[in-house]
Amino acid sequence: MTSTAVLIGTLDTKGREYEFVRAELESVGVDVLLIDVGVLGDPAIPVDVSAREVADAAGVPLDDLRFAREGSDTRAHALDVMSRGAVAIVSELRATGRCDGVLGLGGSGGSSLLSAVMRSLPLGVPKLLVSTMGSGDVSSYVQSSDMCIMHSVTDIAGLNRISRPILRNAAGALAGMIAAASAESNVEDRPAVGVTMLGVTTPAGLRIVERLEGAGFDPIVFHTVGSGGRALESLIASGVLSGVIDLTIKEVTDDLLGGVFVAGPDRLRMAGRLGIPQVVVPGAVEVINFGGFDTVPEHLRDGSRPLVRHNAEVTAVRATQEELIRVADEVAERLNEAVGSVDVLIPRGGFDSYDAPGGPFSDPASDAAFADHLVGALRAGIAVTTSESHINDAAFADAVADRFIAVHEQRGAADD
Repeated sequence: MTSTAVLIGTLDTKGREYEFVRAELESVGVDVLLIDVGVLGDPAIPVDVSAREVADAAGVPLDDLRFAREGSDTRAHALDVMSRGAVAIVSELRATGRCDGVLGLGGSGGSSLLSAVMRSLPLGVPKLLVSTMGSGDVSSYVQSSDMCIMHSVTDIAGLNRISRPILRNAAGALAGMIAAASAESNVEDRPAVGVTMLGVTTPAGLRIVERLEGAGFDPIVFHTVGSGGRALESLIASGVLSGVIDLTIKEVTDDLLGGVFVAGPDRLRMAGRLGIPQVVVPGAVEVINFGGFDTVPEHLRDGSRPLVRHNAEVTAVRATQEELIRVADEVAERLNEAVGSVDVLIPRGGFDSYDAPGGPFSDPASDAAFADHLVGALRAGIAVTTSESHINDAAFADAVADRFIAVHEQRGAADD
């Protein structure tokens, strides 16, 4: 069965470029459906879904979006409306089997619009954005999606010796991704479980993953560097995950104490809101992360507290006892909101490899203060288990896995 690629763009200004990409896709046997989201004028090439239809899908007449000058909020409003309309149309195309992948070409405004459409699609659906913004900070475009971004190098304005091979590569990349997705025949039916991990909690994380796989689960590991935590919470909200082992919650520390691995206000909340089982461990909770050494605030690199240069791009600073008590309050506040099962396991022998006995962040008194304060701040009904083990000890990792498996089985029995 022929696959269909959806091309979305402002075809009043980028007709030649989209016609080139359409021809490249059709030359390798991919059908193309072209959606116009331009509001300045009529499209330069034939389209399958007009800008008027896109605006109508958002409940706004296209004529209301026309504007003759830059510098007002008219452009931003038009982008928002056309984005909402395109999301609705692409969702319908996907539901009816006419969207196997999406490709768009854009500058700053177009990239904002196109990325919103791509983020609305499920993980695994091929999505490729060719953007003039592709060599900068693209986090606002990607967020927690699996979008691919290709730097256009030149502006999306004409076909030349630079733009042609780049656009040809983009078409080939999307065609390849669509072919790979179409070839996937194994339907995953094991319960998916999120597991959070950093390099300093990897031994425990990998052992937990092994245990979960042996018990019939599909563990999905998230690197808790901000984007990982956001992706975890997003997948919980979308219903993909049936449970969470939150082994490494240090993104809450960075959120509270000014670090850079920030996952936002939903971190450590979504599982509780939806009532899915979660087992929580304060992995790396004493670590505040920054970028390279020069990015660490001066008062934190003056020798007054332990600091580790993890690599050229990541520097870790040890939180103080007073700061850890603030973090304990915040963790408790977020977990206390939960309507489902919450189990907290605390390894009093250390929260990560930095915090092992003799390690650069070893501070048993501060760790104990955090643990004691957290236990006291958690509401009744949240089960707490403390252990004298280090987080990366095999016995502790097994205890975490065993607890989750038991809780998940209890939930399954209750549902039956």
